[in-house]
Amino acid sequence: MMALLSGAFAQDNSASYVSAYGSVSTRNGKPSKIQYGTASYYHDKFEGRKTANGEIFTQKGMTCAHNTLPLGTWVRVTNLSNKKTVVVRVTDRLHHKNPRLVDLSKAAAKKLAYTGKGLTKVKVEVLGKNPPETVAIK
Repeated sequence: MMALLSGAFAQDNSASYVSAYGSVSTRNGKPSKIQYGTASYYHDKFEGRKTANGEIFTQKGMTCAHNTLPLGTWVRVTNLSNKKTVVVRVTDRLHHKNPRLVDLSKAAAKKLAYTGKGLTKVKVEVLGKNPPETVAIK
């Protein structure tokens, strides 16, 4: 039943379930390398505030908030409605009651072309702790 609610299984054959943070794929109880869920973007009121990793947030940065991935993790976010992608770094956490998988900076949301809608379904792929050699944006 839970798999039906979340939309089936992740591509890496790990189980997918619905949590307080949206559809989250896990492998052995840890976040998997591919997750599916809903993305939102930061409200302007957060501009200039300190993030969970101690950095000052800016809407112009290519960053995101995520509740289960380690801070400093690089991820590729794909807008499932138009296949546009962006690479961002996890610098913050969402509010524990927020049902979204990821909250992006406005610059990242614009690259994914969903600022007019506010929300979009996404695929989040974990790239690791080291910055990608090329940060390609489609």
